[in-house]
Amino acid sequence: MNPLDLSFRIKLPLWGAVLILLTALAVSASSMFQAYEELKEDQVIDAEMLSQSLVSIVFPLMLHDNTWRVFESIKNPLKSRPGSLTKIESILVLDTKLRVFASTHPLAAPILSELKALGPDHAWLATHLPAAIPPDTTLNLAPPGSRFTYFLSPVAQGEANLGLLVVKSNRDSFMPRFSEMAWHAGAIGGVVLAILLPFNWYWGRRMTHPLVELTNRMGQIGKILPEPLDPRLYGHRDELGRLFDAYNQMLKELREKSDLEHQIVQAERLAALGQLAAGVAHEINNPLGGMLTAIDTLKCHAQIDPRMAKTIALIERGLLHIKDTVGALLVEARLKSRKLAPEDIEDVRTLVAAPMRKKTLQLDWNNRLDKDLPLPASLIRQILINLTLNAIHAAAQNGHVSMDIGTHFERLQLVVTNDGKVLSDEQIGHLFEPFSPLSEGGHGLGLWVTYQITHQLGGTISASRKDDRMVFAVNIPLAGLT
Repeated sequence: MNPLDLSFRIKLPLWGAVLILLTALAVSASSMFQAYEELKEDQVIDAEMLSQSLVSIVFPLMLHDNTWRVFESIKNPLKSRPGSLTKIESILVLDTKLRVFASTHPLAAPILSELKALGPDHAWLATHLPAAIPPDTTLNLAPPGSRFTYFLSPVAQGEANLGLLVVKSNRDSFMPRFSEMAWHAGAIGGVVLAILLPFNWYWGRRMTHPLVELTNRMGQIGKILPEPLDPRLYGHRDELGRLFDAYNQMLKELREKSDLEHQIVQAERLAALGQLAAGVAHEINNPLGGMLTAIDTLKCHAQIDPRMAKTIALIERGLLHIKDTVGALLVEARLKSRKLAPEDIEDVRTLVAAPMRKKTLQLDWNNRLDKDLPLPASLIRQILINLTLNAIHAAAQNGHVSMDIGTHFERLQLVVTNDGKVLSDEQIGHLFEPFSPLSEGGHGLGLWVTYQITHQLGGTISASRKDDRMVFAVNIPLAGLT
């Protein structure tokens, strides 16, 4: 992929970050090089000053041949010197014949030892010493391959030359100071980069975000209707701002057109459903009336034991339920029905027991009704059956379904919960539409009928997500049919 084909929201921050990093590296490298050279020069100056200071101390002592005092004088600089960049390894005082007069390490450089016999570095110095070094001058020499620098100063005043002072110094003794400076400089540079890079990334993306958003949403048109652009995304009135306005106006007109088409399709669906429901009602009501008549005859003329009477009552309530449900499918005026009794709620529990056992579900059933309510029993039973069966269908195998029924402030409240698949916002938005393409495993009529019945009774129904569970809540006023 060509890097130039990347999105501007990536390219601009990336190019800015590269430029900041290159600039920071160039400035840091230049500063570190300059600091290195300055420290190196300061080390040489420090060593030369030390050498000249020792010469002025050693000269009168050598003049009186006081070897012990010379030793004491050159021993002190080997101790730690606060603020000094020079680490002194050893100091030699030589006579005019390049023999040791005094040494900070007498065992390694005994008195009267020749310079060339003290080691390879000193042998190299003996062969590369100039014929004469002017007084008050310090010469520094570094043998090839050695990590030491030697500072040579004549022990002389005027015409009197008593010998040579040799200061051996570690040439990298300034590196701890340089490392400390580099660490501090790196820390400061890191802080600066930590500020500049996020700032650059934020502003780069902030400048390109409006254009990227517009491009992405324009690409969605034809597939879905994207959301309008937030006016706060780009509040200026330049060409891009006017382009945003044109996009939002176009989207508004497309949305109005889509809503009108949806209303037409929905009206056609409801008209077709009404015709189907009318036909079904006509075909069901005739045999249903006959069955209800037969039950009435059976109750009047047959000898019925208590168990049979309970079964016949359950069947009769179920047939009346079917009759009222057929009426609800017609979505007509409110239907007359007997009052809701606590036994109607328990009938629903009995009717859903089989599918519950089939999926081995755990059911929490909380029926808090203790008296009849002025609501149509058949319609409330239908709502409860539809919601419970829907929850059973949605729950996972060995899952959990709960039902809570009670009253609160003169309203009937039904809450059905299941731990099945959690629906998306789009699915919830179309949940109560008949024949919705988002309905899974069904045609969506059950929830649509539930929605219609609830609204006939002046109530509300909602679906929501809570703790990875789907919750259906129905709220119906007790005066819904009065």
